[in-house]
Amino acid sequence: MTHTSGQRAAPIPVDPAARPSERLLARLVYLYGAERAAPVRQRILRMLQVHRQLRTRTVEQPYWSHRDIVLISYGDSIHAPHSTPLQTLRTFLNRHLSDAFSMLHLLPIFPYSSDDGFSVTDFRAVNPELGSWEDVAALERCYDLVIDLVLNHCSRENLWFVDFIAGQKPACDYFIEMEPDVNLALVTRPRSSPLLSGVRTHQGLRHVWTTFSNDQIDMDYSNPDVLLEFIDILLYYIRRGARMVRLDAVGYLWKQPGTRCIHLPQTHAIIKLFRDVLDMVEPGALIMTETNVPHAENISYFGAGDEAHIVYQFSLPPLLLHALHAGTTRYLQDWARELETVPLPPDCTFLNFTASHDGVGLRPLEGLVPKQEVDAMLDAMRMRGGYISTRSNSDGSVSPYELNISYFDAYRNPEQDANRWQIPAFMVSQTVALSFRGIPAVYLHCLVATPNDTLGVERTGMTRSINRRKWDQAELESLMENPGSETGQVFRRYRRLLQIRRSQPAFHPEAPQRLLTTRSGVFGLERSALDGSQRILALFNFTATTQFIAASVLPDNLDLWQELIGVYCARHTASGIQLQPYATFWFSQRGPHPTPAGPG
Repeated sequence: MTHTSGQRAAPIPVDPAARPSERLLARLVYLYGAERAAPVRQRILRMLQVHRQLRTRTVEQPYWSHRDIVLISYGDSIHAPHSTPLQTLRTFLNRHLSDAFSMLHLLPIFPYSSDDGFSVTDFRAVNPELGSWEDVAALERCYDLVIDLVLNHCSRENLWFVDFIAGQKPACDYFIEMEPDVNLALVTRPRSSPLLSGVRTHQGLRHVWTTFSNDQIDMDYSNPDVLLEFIDILLYYIRRGARMVRLDAVGYLWKQPGTRCIHLPQTHAIIKLFRDVLDMVEPGALIMTETNVPHAENISYFGAGDEAHIVYQFSLPPLLLHALHAGTTRYLQDWARELETVPLPPDCTFLNFTASHDGVGLRPLEGLVPKQEVDAMLDAMRMRGGYISTRSNSDGSVSPYELNISYFDAYRNPEQDANRWQIPAFMVSQTVALSFRGIPAVYLHCLVATPNDTLGVERTGMTRSINRRKWDQAELESLMENPGSETGQVFRRYRRLLQIRRSQPAFHPEAPQRLLTTRSGVFGLERSALDGSQRILALFNFTATTQFIAASVLPDNLDLWQELIGVYCARHTASGIQLQPYATFWFSQRGPHPTPAGPG
């Protein structure tokens, strides 16, 4: 259909104390007008009744605890003969990591035509090359599952788009047609590819909106039928085992020519509507938004505690990489200090990660690190085999958008002491992410120190493939068992860190966090258990030289606290503590402490 919905200045007020069904109606009135809102709500309520009848379990609260850690993996990251990749993944996790993770984020498991799963051809099927819904159910019996809802677009090969080409209802009205001479210069672009793609239909050549590629056709949410389709899919994923649903590329959901077409108020209204739906039938289920944008824009998806439960901490991966590359924690400290000034809404938290299937986003550094320092870091990453993808700006220029590199190889530096610091520096980055307030998430390839997959890039022609290697299970396990291999060294140390962390109540996602005021080059956080039973002091050296932290910024009697990690020796003096190159410490003090009033 031709996209003609009018722009609205701001969502209508919605009483947070109102019943979810009343909030639902108010959001529908805002999105589609009073005349269409009531029948759309009735269709949603019927969906909810069907969901209640079909579900075999409900998602229970509380939302999270200090024991929650997420593993991120493709369904086919590990292969073995005589079993499906999903079966192989379950065998691998149960054999090596059953006590290290509580949640498993399965990157798209659906049939697809491109982009390693993000061009979905069938939203309700499992890719037979990965396995079946029964394999997913077997994983769900062991771990809470996170499933991707790729709701901004679908594949050209999706039957909805086939119907669009043929003019068959209802799906012929699911997509955004636009004349190529419409001025779309203001639209925010995550890519340098054309925003509109031509397609031959039964009515001749038409141009459709394609934010990410010409094989990813954007959905038209100004048509309520599209919203209803994805509410139904959301509920289907929860019935199939999802504890959390990740909303992929959700910031681009609503389009309106003459605007940036990102973070529009209608997009926020749709996410809040999803939250209302879950509050009505699955109040223990979680929504996580994926918005790889500058920090202030990213955290807007918490709303007032009525939108996403979890938001990615997108600034953390590039800030850690820059800090360890440059040997300065100045910008990391500034950002972390700012975090303490912005309290999170109730029942909201961050997902803290360092790497993912998408590489390291660079937009989240905007306003945090000077451009010349970012450029210097990117030059160093190119020397380590990395690629830099770009995006188009409204003025016709292009700018760096994403760094594609193995996060482990980003710390490789053979010119510096024969690369002796790669593993220590890499482990600093990982341990810091495990220490921040929020829920930690670990990409499988960080856990096993996967190097750059240059053959994968050559095979697929996609630079993102550099960090998406498909491992043979026997080869991977052989490396893990070899104490001299990089994989073996990183895996054993990483698994032990995860096991230690899951036993510390001070690492509860909502436990308060206080940043220590330290010199550049070192970093320190203090976390306090919600019930006052524990304090943890996390200290890190981001440099290859010995650093010092003055006693004046440390808790009293730190030498009496228990150090949990035990890789480095803590060197206490009356004036402070010395940190060896790339040292990481978790000091723990148990016992009754005053219950903190809140973050910061």
